[in-house]
Amino acid sequence: MRAVIAVLLAIAPIAAHAHAEWRWTEPGQQAILVLMLVAGLLYGRGLTLLWRAAGTGRGVSRAAAASYAIGWLALGVALLSPLDGAGETLFAAHMLQHEVLMLVAAPLMVLGRPLATWSWAFAPGARTRITRALQSASWKRVWSALTRPLTAWCLHAAAIWGWHAPALFNAARSDAAIHALQHASFLFSALLFWWSLLRPQSRGVRAGGALLYLFTTMIHTGALGALFVFSDTVWYPANSAAGAHWGLTPLEDEQLGGLIMWIPGGFVYLAVALALFARMLATSRREELYA
Repeated sequence: MRAVIAVLLAIAPIAAHAHAEWRWTEPGQQAILVLMLVAGLLYGRGLTLLWRAAGTGRGVSRAAAASYAIGWLALGVALLSPLDGAGETLFAAHMLQHEVLMLVAAPLMVLGRPLATWSWAFAPGARTRITRALQSASWKRVWSALTRPLTAWCLHAAAIWGWHAPALFNAARSDAAIHALQHASFLFSALLFWWSLLRPQSRGVRAGGALLYLFTTMIHTGALGALFVFSDTVWYPANSAAGAHWGLTPLEDEQLGGLIMWIPGGFVYLAVALALFARMLATSRREELYA
């Protein structure tokens, strides 16, 4: 947690030096701000009512609540800070923005158990209706299909590779609506991916499968980053104009962005895989003791 906070605090001056501006006067940024405030207020109210009824730390632990808070903050850094503006002209900032979105905000918010906590923000009658709707057979089929690890893995991989195809990347840069769709695709596919892997695992084989999905994601995202690092041509010429302020050529800007995806991104997947492996060993040991 302390390392994550330190990284988030370090991002703000990086974006500021890129001569980006706060853009909260823009309709798109205002919409994001409103949605984030609604999500944060619902979580805070739900957590307060839950802990008042069950006791502090019960239902949703203090660690889970802290995870959601830090993930929510990371989401704001990615989408509302000057980093967002810098990402429109500097490819390395663009890559940093999306890594914060997918590798910091998404997993931490998933660990915060937002769906269960949000439901507590509503009146008992509304909460009962929401629970019944979520337990309906039709919703369970849709949710089960979307959060199946293989499905979530494919959706997340398609979002990452698809949006970095030059045609789609340039379209997102020139059209605000497509840019918003790009961010939504990254965020929601990442939320599905991390939820499918970080939900409570009841059997070791599930944890083993999670390790496989993390490893393969580390491989294919690292491969995409390596393509940028070792490329001798510029993929997105119009997106590298700001690199001159940093003394970077357009090619060096994209190589730096690829390095951000490859090394720090790969480290996150590796760290989570090691944590899941440790949990799998601990579960197996407990099962042996009580067998």
